[in-house]
Amino acid sequence: MSHNHEHHHHSPNNYGFAFGFGIILNTIFIVVEATYGIIGDSLALLADAGHNLSDVLGLIIAWVAVWLGRKKPTNKRTYGFKKSSILAALFNAIFLLVAIVYIVWEAVQRFASPTPVVGKAVIIVAVIGIVINTVTALLFMSGSKGDLNIRGAFLHMAADALVSLGVVIAGIIIIWTGWNWLDPLVSIIIAVVIFFGTWGLLKESLNLSLDAVPDNVDVKKIKAYLEGLPLVTNVHDLHVWGISTTEAALTVHLVHENKEESDQLLQKVVQELHDKYGIEHATIQIEHSSMDCVSCV
Repeated sequence: MSHNHEHHHHSPNNYGFAFGFGIILNTIFIVVEATYGIIGDSLALLADAGHNLSDVLGLIIAWVAVWLGRKKPTNKRTYGFKKSSILAALFNAIFLLVAIVYIVWEAVQRFASPTPVVGKAVIIVAVIGIVINTVTALLFMSGSKGDLNIRGAFLHMAADALVSLGVVIAGIIIIWTGWNWLDPLVSIIIAVVIFFGTWGLLKESLNLSLDAVPDNVDVKKIKAYLEGLPLVTNVHDLHVWGISTTEAALTVHLVHENKEESDQLLQKVVQELHDKYGIEHATIQIEHSSMDCVSCV
């Protein structure tokens, strides 16, 4: 039986600055936004400050998950806290869905009872929000494809930038035309765009939390590769799951005809599973034709 524990340095290791900078920058923006909201008696600004506070919370959760993922395994948690990154991605997806529901609810309320959009102060603050959220999102953009947790942080900031952009566009048009109905319409359009961006994050993080095969791993190809190995007559009990948002694990039983070549086979399979299929942790049990399998799947 062989275990592969070879690791690469994954993207979360390089995002400490991005998390810290994003949290500090957005916290300062929240204070400024809330201050202007109190001074100008603007409920819209205060509400948006509260929404941005939830985004900072999302960044903190994602960052804590990265920190927990680096902790060493223990006798109680033999994989450490690597799965915390999956939970963080799931929480962030849920936060985004709650934000979508809130945006749609507010839009429907404004359709039912149209109210004049607060003046230029809201537009100015929204422009600041675009800059801050876009800069923060760009810090996570490069890692958003390879790490679901980083993608959650990226989508949070990108969604906020999009909302702020919608406020600016709708606000300018409304000032010139008086079309107050445009504000809730733009909000609903933005909510739909955010939903489609969030759905993949929610689906994948939920699947990983239930030990599904990661989207970037093709089990059929892995099984075909294993079945094609010399002198391997059967492959069974093949299981693949994500132990974090960047690492996959595998266990499998291989029935092999030649006992003397088992060690060489194990070394070859472990290395190729890692290099070709991205399996960071492989546990392989070699069986022989004379052995009975009591749990073949």
